Amino acid sequence: MTVIDDPDVRTEATLLETRGLAMHFPIRKGMLGRTVGHVKAVDGVDLTIRAGQTVGLVGESGCGKSTLGRCILRANTPTAGVINYRTADGRVVDLAAMRERELKPYRREIRMVFQDPFSSLNPRFTLNQIVGEALRVNQVVPPGEIDDRVAALLQRVGLRAEYRHRYPNAFSGGERQRVGIARALALDPRLVVADEAVSALDVSVRAQILNLLRDLQDDSNLTYLFISHDLGTVEYMADEVVVMYVGKVVESGPTTELYGAPLHPYTEALLSAVPDPDPNAAKRPERIVLRGEVADPSKVPAGCPFHPRCFYAQERCRTEVPALREIRPGRRSACHFAEELELRGIEGGVS
Repeated sequence: MTVIDDPDVRTEATLLETRGLAMHFPIRKGMLGRTVGHVKAVDGVDLTIRAGQTVGLVGESGCGKSTLGRCILRANTPTAGVINYRTADGRVVDLAAMRERELKPYRREIRMVFQDPFSSLNPRFTLNQIVGEALRVNQVVPPGEIDDRVAALLQRVGLRAEYRHRYPNAFSGGERQRVGIARALALDPRLVVADEAVSALDVSVRAQILNLLRDLQDDSNLTYLFISHDLGTVEYMADEVVVMYVGKVVESGPTTELYGAPLHPYTEALLSAVPDPDPNAAKRPERIVLRGEVADPSKVPAGCPFHPRCFYAQERCRTEVPALREIRPGRRSACHFAEELELRGIEGGVS
């Protein structure tokens, strides 16, 4: 196990930090399965998650958000980079360098809420088995106390204790997602990765689940990595927002600042697509419709990956990869002209 002496991680109360994190999937062809290329799903991501906060991770489908979350969970073994995790006793360990056996105690502290509440629950198991499985495997409580612990967890997420003897097909999508949240909370985690946790739910149910997640965070001092393509939801949940494009972070910063004054043209385009929930509000500027599709992560364009779709692109953008740099305190952008562009955001937010 790799233990890191990193004073910056400790003094800033950082729970988890990735540096240069990459996940490249090989492309194999031919009878011999030779590697002819790589899909760069995550490509050199630096990310900081502070204890007790919610970091929103946004971007179009295929930008690498879910893969990044799976790397942090170590469901995928990263190709390169480090995942510095601060333990409860103050040590900093590199999860990326650990073998499977070494990861076991940390899997209890980093849990996941999955996107689809219909496919993420085993239809052959009762809620008692689904929620209690982690308790049994990790031997957290004596076998005779698991039933009571599951009942308490279900009540904690707004379900009745007697539901624990039923199967998932007896519940609605919102109720199933509450079961998924109870399962994630079973081991008292410190970090929860919520991967599109409300995208499959109706709007009214979505609001209930979001409020539940916020209440649980306040009660248990949870830390969230909230992955979503819905910027309205992220604005409601997140303290800080990280924007990804083709496996890379292109902008990050506090939610209010980023929504009000984006520093990257891709963020500006994403914000322009957010509908206004108030029909009586003044009409927002016309939506920015990007040209083409998200770049192929196996054939990333030269220079800035976003330049083929960017209305502000110049010759430098076609040849030079922009570094993710701090433009102002707490605000980072991977745009050559971040200081010069006047990009429009959403005045007053979207909620």
